[in-house]
Amino acid sequence: MDHLQRLVEQAIADFGAASDANSLEQAKATYLGKSGSLTDLLKGLGKMDPDVRREAGAAINRAKVAVEQALEARREALREAALAEQLAAEALDVTLPGRGQGSGGLHPVTRTLDRIEQLFASIGFEVADGPEIEEDWYNFTALNTPENHPARSMHDTFYLQDAPGVLLRTHTSPVQVRYMREHVAQYEAAEVMPEIRIIAPGRVYRVDYDATHSPMFHQIEGLWVGERVSFADLKGVIAEFLRRFFETDALQVRFRPSFFPFTEPSAEIDFAFMSGPNKGKWLEIAGCGVVHPNVLRNGGINPERYTGFAFGMGLDRLTMLRYGVDDLRLFFENDLRFLSQFR
Repeated sequence: MDHLQRLVEQAIADFGAASDANSLEQAKATYLGKSGSLTDLLKGLGKMDPDVRREAGAAINRAKVAVEQALEARREALREAALAEQLAAEALDVTLPGRGQGSGGLHPVTRTLDRIEQLFASIGFEVADGPEIEEDWYNFTALNTPENHPARSMHDTFYLQDAPGVLLRTHTSPVQVRYMREHVAQYEAAEVMPEIRIIAPGRVYRVDYDATHSPMFHQIEGLWVGERVSFADLKGVIAEFLRRFFETDALQVRFRPSFFPFTEPSAEIDFAFMSGPNKGKWLEIAGCGVVHPNVLRNGGINPERYTGFAFGMGLDRLTMLRYGVDDLRLFFENDLRFLSQFR
């Protein structure tokens, strides 16, 4: 049986020469495959005499076991070598400081909103909220907007398909009407209704898209209703807010006559740049006015006894001015390279 010993030795040598799993499997086929050397020897046992077959079969099986053991030993050696190579390539220096988790931050629009809410809270205003999917009555009719007003057209407003009279709100003014009605219901038995002082921030939607407009944007509106609330109160509140927001008492603020269906009289609010390339130029920042009697009635409030003022401004525009950003769309593209500057 010397040839079996030589066969085992050759198999061990071939397995040892295999440098990877693929070449090892090819070497295995030479000895243990369907046409391998040991397989052929086992097939030939049937042609031998019974006495010879018994001895030859035992010897061939011993050789086969030796080859299989050598094969498995080489497989294990290759696995260990591959693991050692991987560990060496991925080795960590445990003495280095930990990487830690990256820190997030508030969105610049959220930071601006927080600042505005704090400023208005300091003069007694609370935050009110309402639905973004709104009824036409609250969004337009209750705000004294005529049926033929251009703002109702499909070019400005997102209407919901298969839901007549339902739309994505175009401003946060509906919150004012909803709040007035809830406020009146709460204090209907009171001899004097407590004043209403609210700001209504939130997302609004209009069909518009360019560097200074987005189909979804943020607006903040304010409402103050009470006895003897006047346009003079409006001017004082807005001027003080803008000076504190932009952190300068030298800020110039002016009110230009304008028209809005929900206020009378109405005005546009401008302020003048104090520095930079636009120094001395005026920029429109908000609209405002004394609440129209029809809007007060739709809110359940008697306009013969109570008056009020309202204003509205773009939260995104205030953010652009605060941080010197010239393209509104950057706020909503979710580019971390841009947003990380505001952490």
